[in-house]
Amino acid sequence: MPRSHRVAVLGGGSFGTVIANLIAVNGHRVALWGRNAGRVDLINNLRENSEYLPGYQLDDRLRATTSLVDAVSDTDSVLVAVPSASFRQIVRDVAPLVASQTCLVSLTKGIEPGGFRLMSEILREELPDNPRAVLSGPNLATEIAAGQVTGTVVASDSDALNRSLHDLLHSERFLVYASRDMFGVELGGALKNVYAILAGLGAALSFGENTVGMLLTRALAEMSRFAVCLGANPLTFLGLAGVGDLFVTCSSPLSRNYRIGFAVGKGEPLDAVLDAMDQVAEGINTLALLKAEADRRGVHMPLVNGLYGILYEQRPVTEIFSAMMSREQAHDVEFAVGDFHLTHSTRREG
Repeated sequence: MPRSHRVAVLGGGSFGTVIANLIAVNGHRVALWGRNAGRVDLINNLRENSEYLPGYQLDDRLRATTSLVDAVSDTDSVLVAVPSASFRQIVRDVAPLVASQTCLVSLTKGIEPGGFRLMSEILREELPDNPRAVLSGPNLATEIAAGQVTGTVVASDSDALNRSLHDLLHSERFLVYASRDMFGVELGGALKNVYAILAGLGAALSFGENTVGMLLTRALAEMSRFAVCLGANPLTFLGLAGVGDLFVTCSSPLSRNYRIGFAVGKGEPLDAVLDAMDQVAEGINTLALLKAEADRRGVHMPLVNGLYGILYEQRPVTEIFSAMMSREQAHDVEFAVGDFHLTHSTRREG
């Protein structure tokens, strides 16, 4: 008989809600934590998160709560789906409330402001004794809620933990794949948000299909170039968490980051675009952090530099686009697999 898990999902936005419900539909008890008391009451009374996923029926095994203590009490898995800016504080609040064997899983695709810490690193720093994992992939919440077949990647240092998370989440329409490259999977999810803004800009400027194809492949080269410098496996970027997520986020108006780029490309001020959004678009914060880290490490990232010039230095969009697309290095494929082990041995140093 399959094991029944006791799970908490922290974050009542669209992705936290849909992941919590997938787990509940699989037969597990799930507590969905959120700060908004009104939304929590509506979820419990109407079985629907009408603000973020209207019409999406929630399983009776899912209950919502505003109490963090209540949510994580007596759980074996805690999945964190809050914005990167609040991730550390939430995890710090959870730390004294969970046992050392409780698994912590990041669903957040971002980088901590004020430094260059990924969510898995925050989990390691705040709960060093707990098993940890990350989940990432081309996972638009509205499509998952609509029952569209979706693939995702869970990554940890443990095959047993990956199998456990597979059993927790996997279904006929939500397919779960495993990876040991936690860092690469996480970097793929964080970095692609930057290029989704760029893709939205390109759409606003009516780029042709040839140009879009070049943009996506140059973005993938940049992502992997940077990630390998930090110790990720370049082959991770050929999978769901790399090119899969990049393609979806850069081609879908459902992506918040894509919508930002499109609006800016049509002449709307960035501040006004961000103020009008009901959920955090991680790509804006990631862009500034990524540029600073790439500059510090000497990583060649012309697309990142160009987008930074447009959004933060108010440089003309058309002028910068022409410049950034012509300053790429001469190599086409840059997956330097032979150098991976040397790079991996110096992970996070420098």
